[in-house]
Amino acid sequence: MASASIPDDPASIMNIPLTRRACIASLGAWFAWPTLATARPEAWRRNEFEVLKAFPAGWLDVLCGNDLPDEKGLTGTNRAVGRWLEAGPQRGSCRGVIAAVVAGDLARADRAWKGIELAFSRQREDGGFEAAVRPNGSSALSGGAAVETAYFFLQEVGRMVLVIRQSPHEGHFRQRLDELMPRLRRACAFIMAGEASIIEKSSKAVNRIIIAAKAFGTCGRVLKDEALLAASRRLARHALTLRDADGVFIEHGGRDSSYNVVSIYFGQVLALHLEMPGFESALGKAMDWQLGRIRPDGEVDVAGNTRTGVGKEPGFDGQPKKVNYNEVIFALLYHGIVHDNARCMDAARRVFERTHPGKP
Repeated sequence: MASASIPDDPASIMNIPLTRRACIASLGAWFAWPTLATARPEAWRRNEFEVLKAFPAGWLDVLCGNDLPDEKGLTGTNRAVGRWLEAGPQRGSCRGVIAAVVAGDLARADRAWKGIELAFSRQREDGGFEAAVRPNGSSALSGGAAVETAYFFLQEVGRMVLVIRQSPHEGHFRQRLDELMPRLRRACAFIMAGEASIIEKSSKAVNRIIIAAKAFGTCGRVLKDEALLAASRRLARHALTLRDADGVFIEHGGRDSSYNVVSIYFGQVLALHLEMPGFESALGKAMDWQLGRIRPDGEVDVAGNTRTGVGKEPGFDGQPKKVNYNEVIFALLYHGIVHDNARCMDAARRVFERTHPGKP
């Protein structure tokens, strides 16, 4: 990660080497000088709330625009089918809270919180969550699938709590956070008991290993639980063994330009909250390949993908999986901001303009 900071006085850029100057010039096109110039580089780059505040104006709300729960409190696939399926899809409500907190819109945050309340109202005695049959015929009622849907939800719950704590709005949520902690601890005990099933079930899909690592890591930070943090590091180390010679994360035996991005995105978020230099540097190698898959018009190249965009694999709803363009943008923004990577920022702009035309 770059150690030099952007100078307070833009005129002093001329004293910086040309390559560094070009990077700063590119970033300057995106962000107002005060946003980056007044930040302490190391503290700022380890504070996710500040990283999110540094997104181009309006982008976070656009990217999270579909995350608010409906009147029942349902989000994601649960909302799409109009009924409770399982806990994992409720992670969208956490993203909705985060976007609202960053925007300072606490009324919207309260609305998004209803999705979290609904999920924990479905928590079982063992710490897991109730589940029904999915549209594709499978279910997360028991076994490794029950662990998986739980950590898919918890990885955003932990992140949400950490961002709230970093924001000026923690007081608004204090009572709810206090009430959440015992429920969160029970849910984490459930996934902790299923750690072995995560390795067994998801090693062919490394993005899930990293998502699980993020659940353990962020919730471990929230709960100050060293066992959870140790589990996060174990999973992250395992993920590093699931790459090819060029550092690309392997999905179902090959490369996939959507799921590689998921690994980068969730891995970078985890690295903001749990220091793992070797893991974070590996994300940079995966990003080098990813940037080569983004065309000048912002389309993500899917040729040769093992899972998405080529009709090989049905998704949660039974339809063929496609590239998750919002997660592509998130990965590019996080990596670009944290590492002063102008290529990432330019690629993020192209993908955003393609997928959200006319938006701010």
